[in-house]
Amino acid sequence: MIYTVTLNPAVDYVVQLDNFKPGQINRSNFDYKEAGGKGINVSRVLNRFNTSSTALGFIGGFTGTFIADYLSEANISHDFIQLEEDTRINVKLKSGNEESEVNGRSPEITDNAYSQFSAKLKGLSSEDIVVLAGSLPSSLPKDTYRSLVDMLNAQGVTAILDTSGEALAEAIKAGPAFIKPNNFELAELFGEEVKTDQDIIRLAKRLHEENNVDHVLVSMAKEGAIYVGEAGVLKLSAPKGKAIHSVGAGDSAVAGFIYKWQETKNAEEAAKYAVASGSATAFSKTLCTKEEVENLLKEVHVTKI
Repeated sequence: MIYTVTLNPAVDYVVQLDNFKPGQINRSNFDYKEAGGKGINVSRVLNRFNTSSTALGFIGGFTGTFIADYLSEANISHDFIQLEEDTRINVKLKSGNEESEVNGRSPEITDNAYSQFSAKLKGLSSEDIVVLAGSLPSSLPKDTYRSLVDMLNAQGVTAILDTSGEALAEAIKAGPAFIKPNNFELAELFGEEVKTDQDIIRLAKRLHEENNVDHVLVSMAKEGAIYVGEAGVLKLSAPKGKAIHSVGAGDSAVAGFIYKWQETKNAEEAAKYAVASGSATAFSKTLCTKEEVENLLKEVHVTKI
């Protein structure tokens, strides 16, 4: 079974404006609300690939109810821990070719709530995959993902990690099975400039060899991706298209890798599907569909390095 963990979910309120004017009244010409958070997005994309998953994490208040109802209507299983405070709201403003975000404050996760959550993971086994994705709420320690990966590894569970910053730096010490930093996050992780493919390969090899990360997929937007891991070193080209929706592209890539890896156990095919999935979302107004991914797959070319 696949479980996705979103410790810091949100209701995403997306607003389209013709011309955003700070300090004035702005009226949207189009807006919508959806369940947000990286783990939740992975579940949503897997659902579009006809693959079941269960979304875990924390929700609260009327915004938490919105997320639960949103997933239920999409036939996505969920088993959240309830908090007293409302789940945050993230406002995403789209004006012309620009995107701006105002992210709400995270609710406090109490010790009791976290204990209830971690108990749900303690019964899992080698037949399960857990996706740990997104930022950490300010009320949780920076090494939370590291502790969770340690626990999952001890149980034989496949731990997939998609986060950044200090949370990533701590968590890779536990050796997750898969990570998907972009080139900027990779540079931040090592405190180095990343200017060339060789820079990316060198640092990704360190993650693979020194931190025992089985699969490292470094995304580079329109430049494609570089994979380092069990399949060797691969450079993957990105399909050509106009990027109109960057939100969820990385989450789609994670879902694409998991989907194809489960099906084939072939890391090269999984990496190709990940790139096509991320591109399909970037080229769409919302998260990708399986048909959109399949249409782009032939444009992803692999070069073994």
